[in-house]
Amino acid sequence: MINRTQLQTKFVPLSLKSLDTKWLVIFLSISILVIFTVVPMLYLLYRSCVVEGVVDFSTYRAIYSSSVNWTAFINTFYISLTVTFLSVLLSFPLAWLVGRTNLPGKYFFRTTFITSYMIPPYVGAIAWTQLLSPNTGYLNEWLVHVFGLTSAPFNIYSMGGLIWCLTIFHSPFAFITISRALEKMDPSLEEASRIAGASPLRTLWKVTLPLMFPSILAGGVLVFIGVGSAFGIPAIIGMPGQIEVLTTRIVTYVYMGTGKGIRDATALAVSLMISANFILYASTMLLSRKDYVTIGGKSTRPVVVDLGKWKWPLTLLTSTYGLIAIVLPIGSIVITSMIKSLSRPITIDNLTVANWLAAIRNQQYMEPLWNSFQAASIAATGATGIALFIAYLLIKTRVNGRAVPDGLATLGGATPSIVIALALIITFSGEFGLNLYATMSILIVGYMVKYLTMAVRTIAASLNQVHSSLEEAALNSGASWLQSLRDIMLPLIGPSIVAGWFLVFMPSFYELTMSIILYGSGTKTIGVLLYELQTYADPQDASVLAVIILVIVLVSNMILRKVSKGAIGI
Repeated sequence: MINRTQLQTKFVPLSLKSLDTKWLVIFLSISILVIFTVVPMLYLLYRSCVVEGVVDFSTYRAIYSSSVNWTAFINTFYISLTVTFLSVLLSFPLAWLVGRTNLPGKYFFRTTFITSYMIPPYVGAIAWTQLLSPNTGYLNEWLVHVFGLTSAPFNIYSMGGLIWCLTIFHSPFAFITISRALEKMDPSLEEASRIAGASPLRTLWKVTLPLMFPSILAGGVLVFIGVGSAFGIPAIIGMPGQIEVLTTRIVTYVYMGTGKGIRDATALAVSLMISANFILYASTMLLSRKDYVTIGGKSTRPVVVDLGKWKWPLTLLTSTYGLIAIVLPIGSIVITSMIKSLSRPITIDNLTVANWLAAIRNQQYMEPLWNSFQAASIAATGATGIALFIAYLLIKTRVNGRAVPDGLATLGGATPSIVIALALIITFSGEFGLNLYATMSILIVGYMVKYLTMAVRTIAASLNQVHSSLEEAALNSGASWLQSLRDIMLPLIGPSIVAGWFLVFMPSFYELTMSIILYGSGTKTIGVLLYELQTYADPQDASVLAVIILVIVLVSNMILRKVSKGAIGI
């Protein structure tokens, strides 16, 4: 018979060994997160207000005494606020129609509206320049021809054009947030309102809207920060129209390549970083002042509102929006990629797939495509590995401070991409013994910092569903922590790990804002190439590459939804 002392002697050394391994791996993951997220952010802040060891705010005074920079600052907030308002104004009715009414084809409409989220914003900008360019835009030419106009009715290179394009490709942030909350909301209060004699419209105004305020605010904050940190659309549409925002000014200063240029860019980047985090903090504080309970403990099945005589008019209106927002830009990109000669009318004789074959055979195009695939794959793999251990720390341990690494990952995701890029440049250009400037490594690090939180959220949600008794049983049976992780945890959460990988891979693959600053002569990405072709060289080849990007992103999303059985996807 084995006594208690023998059992303790047998199991304590193994338990300590597994404990050491577990905490060593978690510590390494957190260390990587701190080195490449916290340190660059703090050093960026330090460099913006300390010159030669002395606190000096003269850089801030200098950049904001310039009318161009001050105008860019005002433009950024004006455009962000306007787009946020329009996005919420569009998204809430659409989310309500597809989630709470008997609108025909509502599941098709939901998929259609989310599709614009999958289109890289700069690809969307290219599409709308093809449609609404004042001289050669397809839609403008058609309107002039049909209505006999003397000039093009729209000009995409204007403040209105910039706001329109940003709204189309950032409103899905609000739509996804609001529609998911609507689907989970307890309908009992709405039912009580209807029983009391309120009309569907009055119930929507008096009950649904107030209850949905947290989700509306959260979606609006996502839109505001996304628009404020966007570079692709402001660069492709805004700069030709002489509309500057903070991100375009930062890139302009970085491209100057001088010490003063970097200092000015740093001050603007810190301004953007502080503004974004202030908005997040303010929205969190606002929501904490009230108690919003929209999800009860019982199963919820929202009441379907009968649209009555408004069913088909609203279906037509919703279809028209989908046609304008999704079908037109995608169709424009596809058609332009197949045109033989841009100087001739669009006819069957003027369409060919030869443009595609030429682009695929062009080594100068395929190399950036491979660079993007390689960098995105490595970033997704590294981020998923780190996310696994951060999520494990958060969900499966009870140590004090376990939520701090998750908060740091969220900080990276909430920080504007251009701020991350500049912080990495000034921190890892050799000053501290690590020179990553213009290498593939700095691109990978930037992607990991920005998109790590997506993998953490996905894996943490899955780990939360795995009961701790399974791991304890494996450890008590003599397995090491790594063995229990490999044999118990990973098989159970495997689909979520794959989903987290794809959620990092997809935005990294077509990323532009960080890449435009971080790439080197041998590390040009597909996003940078596409921007250069559209801006300086060959818009037609840009369309071909844009279609290739769309196909890769759509296929990746199909794989993601297949792996997660429809639970996860863009």
